[in-house]
Amino acid sequence: MSHRISPLQSATLAALLAGTVALVAACGADDDTPASGGGNGGNGGTPAATVPAGTKATLALLETTDLHTNVRSYDYFKLADDPSLGFERVATLIKAARQEFPNSLLLDNGDTIQGTALSDYQALVKPVACSETLAMYKVMNDAGYDGGGIGNHEFNYGLPYLSQVTGSRFNVDGLPEPGTQTVCAGPKFPQVLANVYSVKTRAPLFQPYAILTKTVTATGPDGKPVTAPLKVGIIGFAPPAILAWDKRWLDGKVYTEGAVETAQKYIPEMRAKGADLIVVISHGGLDNSTYSPDMENGSYHLSKVAGVDAMLIGHSHQIFPDAASTVPQFNLPGVDKVKGTVNGVPTVMANYWGKHLGVIHLALAYDGSKWSVDRAGTTVQARSIQNADKTYVAADATVAAAIDTEHQATIQYVKTPIGATNYRMSSYFADVGDPGAIQIVNMAQAQYVKDYLTANLPALASLPVLSVSAPFKSGFGGGSDYTDVSAGNLAINNAADLYLYPNTVYAVKVNGDEVKAWLETAARRFNQIDPALATDQQLISSFPGYNFDMFTSADMQYEIDVTQPVGSRIKNLTYQGAPVTAAMSFIVATNNYRASGGGNFPGLDGTKTVYASPDANRDVLIAYIKNAANVTRAAHGGARSWRFTPVTTAGKVVFSSGVGMLQQAVDAGLTNITLDKADDGSNKNLSQYKIDLSL
Repeated sequence: MSHRISPLQSATLAALLAGTVALVAACGADDDTPASGGGNGGNGGTPAATVPAGTKATLALLETTDLHTNVRSYDYFKLADDPSLGFERVATLIKAARQEFPNSLLLDNGDTIQGTALSDYQALVKPVACSETLAMYKVMNDAGYDGGGIGNHEFNYGLPYLSQVTGSRFNVDGLPEPGTQTVCAGPKFPQVLANVYSVKTRAPLFQPYAILTKTVTATGPDGKPVTAPLKVGIIGFAPPAILAWDKRWLDGKVYTEGAVETAQKYIPEMRAKGADLIVVISHGGLDNSTYSPDMENGSYHLSKVAGVDAMLIGHSHQIFPDAASTVPQFNLPGVDKVKGTVNGVPTVMANYWGKHLGVIHLALAYDGSKWSVDRAGTTVQARSIQNADKTYVAADATVAAAIDTEHQATIQYVKTPIGATNYRMSSYFADVGDPGAIQIVNMAQAQYVKDYLTANLPALASLPVLSVSAPFKSGFGGGSDYTDVSAGNLAINNAADLYLYPNTVYAVKVNGDEVKAWLETAARRFNQIDPALATDQQLISSFPGYNFDMFTSADMQYEIDVTQPVGSRIKNLTYQGAPVTAAMSFIVATNNYRASGGGNFPGLDGTKTVYASPDANRDVLIAYIKNAANVTRAAHGGARSWRFTPVTTAGKVVFSSGVGMLQQAVDAGLTNITLDKADDGSNKNLSQYKIDLSL
C-alpha cells in the first residue's frame, strides 16, 4: 500500500493538511485520568448526611447529538438559510428546558466537530490556531454544557487535530510526549470516551468517565424544599468501526475494547467514587443481535449492564422516543418507543443537526444512603425545533454573533469559482438511474488514480481503472436533502454538494467476482418487488443511499433485478461487452471509508487497497472541474452503467423524491417516471413518484 504524496496540480488541501499536522503536533492534552467536574454544577449544598430519607428530586438530562457543526441554520451548499436545523435553534430549546427544569445537565453525544463547510474550513482550509476555540465548541461553551461524548466523526481529521481542538494531550505514537505538548483551547466541559485506547500506553485516549457534582433543589419528606449534592457519572462510547472508517489516521495508534466489558469495568469504579447516578453517552444505536465487542451499535447491550440509570444515544440520526416510528431498531423486543426505554432504561436519541433536543426527566428518590431512579415517574421526550404549525422556533441570536467571523469566512471560501455546468446536477433520481451528479465524481476519481498508477505503479497501469460513487444525499432528511447544483457557474460549495464527506481517494484491486459482490451489496438499496402484487410497493429500502455505489461508465454495464432477493440481483454484468468473470482484474477508485470496510461490503476490508492517497475526493473533484472548465451532461453526466431488469408489475412501484422535480427525470432521459402523489404523506416535503419497470 503506497502512501506517497500525489502530484495533484490544483487547489488541493494536501499542503494545508500537512500544515495542520505540523501545527497541532505540539498541541493537545489528556491525562488519561478519570476526573470530576461539571459545567454549571457545583460542589456546594447540603451534605449528603443531612439529606433526610424520603427526599425526592427531579433531574433533567438534556441531550444534543450528531450536531455535525451545524452551528447556524444555514446550508453552505445552497448558500441559503435553512430553519429546519442548527444549534442556534436547539439553543432556544435548551434555554426553555432550563427554565422548565431548574435541575438539569446539558450533555452532547458526539459527531460534533465535522459535517459542514464550516468544519472543513476550520480543519483544512484555514486551520484553527492552538489559541482559538473551534466555532462549534465556542458556542457550546457559551451554552454551558456539562459534559460530552466522542463520536466516530471526531476522528475524521486525524488525531493531532482532535488532540488540539479538544484541548487534550494524547499519548499516542506520532505525537510528542504529553508533557511537551501545549494545551490548546477547547471545550470547557469534560469529554468522556471509555472504549478507545492508546496502543502506546494501553490506557484510554480520553478520560473514560467524569463525575459531575450538581446541587439540586429537592423536596424533603415533610414537603419542605432542601438542597442536596447529586453526583452524576457520565461514561462515553464510540463505534469500534472507527478503526476501519479512519484507518489512515488510527491504524497502529489506537484500539477499541468492547462496550459492555468496558462498562462493566468502569461503572463499579464510578460508584465506588461516589457516583449516585450513571449516565451512558453511547454514540451508537440499538442492535439486539448477538453481542460482539466490535459491533457498531452496542447501546441495546449497554442497557443491560448493571448500574446504568439512563442512556443518551446517537449515531443513527433518528428520533427516540417516537410512538409512530417504523425504524426497526426502535421496534425491537424490550424497546418501548412510546415511553422511551430500552430494557427499562430511560433512553433518548435527539435526531441530528440540531433538529431536536433530547430530554430525560428523571424522578429521583433518596432512601437515606443513596439516590435511585423512580422509573415510573420518569419521562422521556425528543423535542423538535419545529412547532406544531410547521414553523420553527426562533434562533438564539447570541449563537450567530459568537461565530460570525468564522461563518462569513466560510461563505467567502465556498464561493470560490472553479468552472461551469450546462445542466442541473442533482441526485433527485439517482436511485432510479440518473447519473448526473455522480458521473463527474467517478470521472475525477478514475482519472486521478489512472494518472497515479501510470507514474508510480506501472505493474498495475495496464489494468482497467474504474470508479464508484454514491448519491450521498438521497432524501433521508427530506426534500432538501438532495444534491442540487444549478446550471451555470460552479464554485467550491457546489463541489462540496457533489461530494459531501471529507474522505480521501483510495484505489482497490478486485476481480470480477468481487466487483459483482460489491454491486450486489449496493443493490440492497431496493426492496424486493413482487410482480404479482396489485397493491403499491415501495422501491427504496432503508439501506443508506451513501452505500448505493454505482459505476457510471459505458465500459461497465449491468442490470439490477429487483424481483430477486438480496444477493441475486446483478444480471448481465459486462465489461466492454464481454461477461465479467473471476479471471478479470480491475482497479476501482473509491474512498477510504469504503476501501477500509465501511458499509460491510464483501472483501473490502483494507487488504485490497493498492493506493491510499492523501488527497480528498472533493479536492480531486475540484481539480478535475477546473481542468474541464465546462461540465456538460453529454460528457460528464449522461453515462449510465446500470438498468433495472425489465418486469411488468400488477400494481404500482413507487418511490419518494423532491417536490416538483419530475422535469429533472425527463431531462435525464428517464421516460418511465411519472408523478403519483404531490405529497407522499411523510411530512418531509417529498412527492411520491411511480416507475414503470417494464420500460
